[in-house]
Amino acid sequence: MNDSNSLARFYAGWDLHQQRLTKAIAPLTPDQIQLQAAPGLLSVGVLAAHIISTRAFWFHYIMGEGPAEIAAWMGLDDEDDSARPVEKLVTGLAATWAMIEAVLARCTPANLDEIFQRVDPGRVRTYTRQMLIWRVLEHDIHHTGEISLTLGLHGLPGLAEEYPTLADTAE
Repeated sequence: MNDSNSLARFYAGWDLHQQRLTKAIAPLTPDQIQLQAAPGLLSVGVLAAHIISTRAFWFHYIMGEGPAEIAAWMGLDDEDDSARPVEKLVTGLAATWAMIEAVLARCTPANLDEIFQRVDPGRVRTYTRQMLIWRVLEHDIHHTGEISLTLGLHGLPGLAEEYPTLADTAE
């Protein structure tokens, strides 16, 4: 659905960010996926897995979005490195992005006030859809920046491509 009132219109650019993240991760070797910005910091592979897991947790587990298969992506960042080859990370980024993209296409600003709850031992946390979308978007940007920095520190391309301008999109 490409409704001009859908949330996709308001979150335009996140899709480009997703494409650039995937483009940066896809060609990496098993050794490159283990690169860190400094000793003790998370590797590129763990950061990518964390992005995937977080998307699955908030959109699928908390908001109930996406197919049942999305649940399998939760906890990917807790697995050992051998369980996270580059191909699996690329697949996870695509699967979780497809879920997010479908939500943004289907929902409208009226859906932003929808309430979701997270029940933890001894505590119930309440969120709006707007809060959760922002949380995941901000999380994607933050950790993608770490991935880009780490790759750049090791002489590999990150996400430095220019974003289109209005002149670039004019027909």
